[in-house]
Formats: sequence, structure tokens, C-alpha cells
Amino acid sequence: MLIIMTPGASKKEIDNVKLFVERKGFDAHPIYGEIQTVIGAVGGKVIDPREIELLDGVKEVIRITSSYKLASRVFQPQDTVITVNGVKFGGEHLGLIAGPCTVESYEQMDKTAIALKKSNVKILRGGAFKPRTSPYAFQGLGEEGLEIIRAVADKHKMAVTSEIMEISQIPLFEKHVDIFQVGARNMQNFNLLKELGQIRKPIMIKRGLAATFEELLMSAEYVLSGGNKEVMLCERGIRTFERVTRNTLDLSAIPVIKKVSHLPILIDPSHGTGLRDKVAPMSRASVAAGCDGLIIEVHYDPDNAICDGAQSLYPAQYDKLYHDIKKIAPIVDKKVI
Repeated sequence: MLIIMTPGASKKEIDNVKLFVERKGFDAHPIYGEIQTVIGAVGGKVIDPREIELLDGVKEVIRITSSYKLASRVFQPQDTVITVNGVKFGGEHLGLIAGPCTVESYEQMDKTAIALKKSNVKILRGGAFKPRTSPYAFQGLGEEGLEIIRAVADKHKMAVTSEIMEISQIPLFEKHVDIFQVGARNMQNFNLLKELGQIRKPIMIKRGLAATFEELLMSAEYVLSGGNKEVMLCERGIRTFERVTRNTLDLSAIPVIKKVSHLPILIDPSHGTGLRDKVAPMSRASVAAGCDGLIIEVHYDPDNAICDGAQSLYPAQYDKLYHDIKKIAPIVDKKVI
């Protein structure tokens, strides 16, 4: 439920309400505004809202009927905006992330970063731990891969995003990574999500291969309920009967998510299509639909990439796409740096 405090409610009144609901078994999540404070109360037992409304400083109590509370626009009507290395995701902003599918070597990452820097890329992606369907496929360089991408990003004044696989990797990722990616296969790894709620770095959660929008939002709820408010969602394609593309990129995620949730919604057209020539048109379509960001695979030499070269753009292709995006974004009231 939402507890709406009266304008100008004192800190003592706010603290008393927070303490009251916590004693009733709720987790209290206050949002402090310049004029008015709202307290989100999650969990706990069934309670008569009048018990709260009688407390000093309380204006009204609103029940939230959706299963996801903190991710809901009822809890927070205004868009969440997340900033990483000067790049903003959410609200009127559209952020861009680019880089190869996986970290192969320092030379590969450095050459790719040099090319991407010309297109104003400020957040570099690259997998160090790779969840692969086949145990015989390349699994990534592990800790060495994180060290490489961190070194290259620091050299070129970029931030880093990479996919985390398990709880034990959190300390390593906190050292090297600026945005934690939770992959499609880990979207419902609830123990991992709970732990990520305790850290204070942005979390990007990718939609599972057959996950509903509600399930995606409930995964975000795990992180939010832990206290980490910097959560981004990512549509990366779902599994359907279609086999021409790697997955079916569900762009309806953009208007659906943005209507019910304040969290930024990003699109991954590389995994969503699996084909290089489909990445640019689906990226442009995503921007036109109002997405808050794109994460795109780019490799300086995709024809010789260890994995997913077929869905990785050449740097020149990304540069053209970047300029296309800058033209489209203003039409939907978005800004791109």
C-alpha cells in the first residue's frame, strides 16, 4: 500500500509512520519529495488502513492491487532515470550501450572500443562469463575477461556492463562492473536477485525466453524490495515457433511496460533477431516505439568473432545507426548524447 503524507509532514511524523508499519511486519520504502513524502509499505499482514490514517501526518492510504508494488506507477508515477558515466536511461533520455558479445582478448576489446569511441559510446558491454546452451561452446574468460574489459574501459573513459551468473561473483563484479546484467536464463534466479537488491549499482534484468511481462516485473520487484532502486528492464526477444530469426523481438514490451512501470525499458536487438542485417531496422523501430535505451553487439571483426559474430555490427554500421537514432529520437521526445 501507499501511505501519502500531508504536505510539510515533519521528519518525526514520517519516522513514526515508518516505524508503525514496520512493527506490523511491512517493509517501508519512503520516497522523499520536496513538498510531500510517500511511504510504500510492502508485505506484512492484512491491516485496516484506518489504523494508519489516524497517525499524525498521514493524508491517505492507497492499496496497490498489482502483484508488483515497488515497480508499479501507482507507487511511483514519475519515470526512474538512471545515470551511468553521463549516459541517462529513462524519462526523456535514451541511453546507448555497445560492444562485443564476449571478451576474447585485450586487443579485441581495445580495437572495438577505439572504433566505438568515435560514435560517442560511453558504456562498453562484453561478457566474461557466458551462459551457453552447449557445455562445449565458449564459456568466456571469466575473471580475466572482467579485468580486460575494465582496463580497456578505463583507458577510453567508458563504463562497463557484463552479465553476472551467480551470487559468488558479486564481489568480483562490484570491483570491475558498473551495470550488472542478469541474463534471460537467470531472470528467475531469485536468490541472486535478492542479493543484488543489497548492492548499490544499476541492475539490468533481461526478460526470460518465455517470461510474461508480469514475471519480468516481479523479478525486478525482488531487487527493488532489497533497497536497490536502480533497476532497468531489457527486452531481448522471446522464444516462439518462428525460426528465421534467433528469437522474436517483442517490441510491444515498450508501451506495455512504460504504462504500468516507472522503470526504464531497454531493447537488445542483437539477441532479439540474431542477424546482423536485422539489428539496425529493429533498433530504429525500438526508438520510434519509445524505448529508454539500446544494448547492441558490435565487434571490430565480427567475421572472426568467437561467438555471435553473425549478430554483431561492424563499427561503421553502428556509427550509421547511431546517427539514425539521433534523428529519430527527437520525434518521440527523447534525447541521445
